[in-house]
Amino acid sequence: MKRVLITGAAGFLGSHLCDRFIKDGYHVIGMDNLITGRLKNIEHLFKLEHFEFYNHDVSKFIHVPGKLDYILHFASPASPIDYLKIPIQTLKVGSLGVHNCLGLAKAKGARVLIASTSEVYGDPTVHPQPEEYWGNVNPVGPRGVYDEAKRFQEAITMAYHNFHGVETRIVRIFNTYGPKMRLNDGRVLPAFIGQALRGEDLTVFGDGSQTRSFCFVDDLVEGIVRLLKSNYPYPVNIGNPSEITISQFAEEIIQLTGTTQKVIYKDLPVDDPKQRQPDITKAKEILGWEPKVNRSEGLKLTYDYFKSLSQEELMETDHYNFDKYIIK
Repeated sequence: MKRVLITGAAGFLGSHLCDRFIKDGYHVIGMDNLITGRLKNIEHLFKLEHFEFYNHDVSKFIHVPGKLDYILHFASPASPIDYLKIPIQTLKVGSLGVHNCLGLAKAKGARVLIASTSEVYGDPTVHPQPEEYWGNVNPVGPRGVYDEAKRFQEAITMAYHNFHGVETRIVRIFNTYGPKMRLNDGRVLPAFIGQALRGEDLTVFGDGSQTRSFCFVDDLVEGIVRLLKSNYPYPVNIGNPSEITISQFAEEIIQLTGTTQKVIYKDLPVDDPKQRQPDITKAKEILGWEPKVNRSEGLKLTYDYFKSLSQEELMETDHYNFDKYIIK
């Protein structure tokens, strides 16, 4: 039985990956310090013989006994609320954390997949964004703690591949949604649905003309698994190229939820990207992958999940005050 270590296992994406690898017959070792992850995402796995969990910070030395075939590094805050609240931890998990994972992969002879992000492109001047585009990132802006951590991850991963011969894979993840997201994590989809379910107006930052491209989590996981098992060591975009403006997306959420609330507009935070659309040519050609779940189907599945939450969970808000990051 192959053994896989998944860091950030209690997070949104990490927990879905745990489910997938358990389903595929792997022995899964989950690791998370629970700074943003939630045990409820993986507690159904605790009873299984082939699932282990370590409550551990990957920014510190990692020891996992026994062989490892694969390591997937998904430990990192991934929303503005999180990484603006805990910037130092975000930088550490993207530098010390990835260094530890790469060192472990080298020691174990394991293949390692690093979770990067479309944020390496910053506020792009090229649209859609291909992997060859180097980005437009502000290293000293409020988002730099996340953007530059991910860019460093890619650099050190390629260094381990080129210098030490470690088998590495890099996935650049675009906006992803689905069950197990936190309503209060600051990302646009759970923010909109949470506001609708609580009877609040939907908040759009900027004039709403900025675009995003939303990929359902099952599609993303399939792309990650295919990349892991491929022979391609360089970054690959995984996301849904179906692009929509934030204003249009807010209207879709209003239609989906049947809310009577209106859309209100606030100033755009510093360095918020104006456009996001992946060029997935490489994913199609190298992995034979493209998204299958259309947005209306994925949104219904996600909305059904959020509707199943308790009233206490719905009211568990952590609204982020972007005022200090607004260009006046």
